[in-house]
Parts: sequence; C-alpha cells; structure tokens
Amino acid sequence: MELKEIQFVINGESQTLRVAPHRTLLELIREELKLTGAKEGCGLGECGACTVIMGGRAVNSCLVPAVEADGQEITTIEGLKEGDKLHPLQESFVEHSGMQCGFCTSGMIMSAKSLLDRNASPSPGEIREGIAGNFCRCTGYTKVIESIQAAAELMKGGR
Repeated sequence: MELKEIQFVINGESQTLRVAPHRTLLELIREELKLTGAKEGCGLGECGACTVIMGGRAVNSCLVPAVEADGQEITTIEGLKEGDKLHPLQESFVEHSGMQCGFCTSGMIMSAKSLLDRNASPSPGEIREGIAGNFCRCTGYTKVIESIQAAAELMKGGR
C-alpha cells in the first residue's frame, strides 16, 4: 500500500506525516499524534464525539480521510486552551455543568466553537442547531446550551 505524505497544521503546530489512504483523520489524530480528546463514538458521523475544526468548520473526523488534511489547519479540543488557561467554552462547560460523563464534551465544545466563530451571539435555537450533530446520553442539553450561552458572554467581554 502506497503512503501519501501530507502537511498540515494542528493546534498551531506544523506536521508532516505519511498516511495510508484508508486512514481517517480521527485515527491520525488519536493514534499518530496521541491527541485523544476527539473520541470515536459511532464511527459513522452520527454522534459528533469526534468533532474537530478543519479549515474553519466543524467536521466529523471519523468520516474525513486523513489525506484530506493535507494543507489544512486543524484544531482539536487540546488546541483551545492557551498554556494552562482553559478556553471560555471549556471553563463554561465546567462551571455550568454542561457535561456529565464527558464522552461527548469535546465534540460539543468544538461544534460550539465553530458556531461562536460564525455567530458571537447565538439564540438558544441557533445553539441547538449548531450542536445538532452531537449526541449526549447523559444531559438534557439544557446545561449544554446554558454553558454555550455563558461562554458567548465571556467571549464578548474580551476573553
């Protein structure tokens, strides 16, 4: 099997890797780069646990062939914090109990980040739409929506 060399930036760090054409972006992120925040839930793009931001938009990394990362900028949950300082979305999910078991949390936060990058003041309905591809079996989504609203307010305040 022929490997393809790809170059991309992940969490601000340039990478050059050789990947097999059948590998997914999720496999590349978790197995090669050892960034384990994105989770494999369903492997079918239905649950959102593997959501990362690629090229400025939220994607299900379990569906993206790794070779499509070539030339892209990718952000995972690990890339949101600055040093020891959590991103306002991460802080908000902790403070407002936007998570229970935590399995879906990184995907929820990455979808919310993508939404807030496009819309700094989303309504509750727009938040629901923005996280629609992310499933949580523990919460009723109320705390998730509250967490995202609180983060939006924090981010408008210059954080």
